[in-house]
Amino acid sequence: MSNYAWVLEVRPGYEEEYKKRHDELWPEMKEMLSNAGIRNYNIFRHGLTLFGYFETDDLQKSIKHITESEINKKWGEYMSPIMKIDVDENIGFPFLLPLMMHLD
Repeated sequence: MSNYAWVLEVRPGYEEEYKKRHDELWPEMKEMLSNAGIRNYNIFRHGLTLFGYFETDDLQKSIKHITESEINKKWGEYMSPIMKIDVDENIGFPFLLPLMMHLD
């Protein structure tokens, strides 16, 4: 199991809407992420900055499953008006942050 993180932004004025949409996360989206092998997925917010953390055994398999998912495409369209999404074109997924330190 490996851990990964990303940083994105919520657009100014949409902080509460972002929270509301995730409080009401579609069951199909939860199922798709689980089927993609994503575990322990958390999103934190500091001001407009969103910090996502997740774990998976096979990052490439997880990304492939997510990016090919119709529900993810619909979710992306739903969220894009309220977020600034910066995608790494090499993997079709938000830029993953390099791990600087790990302490068990």
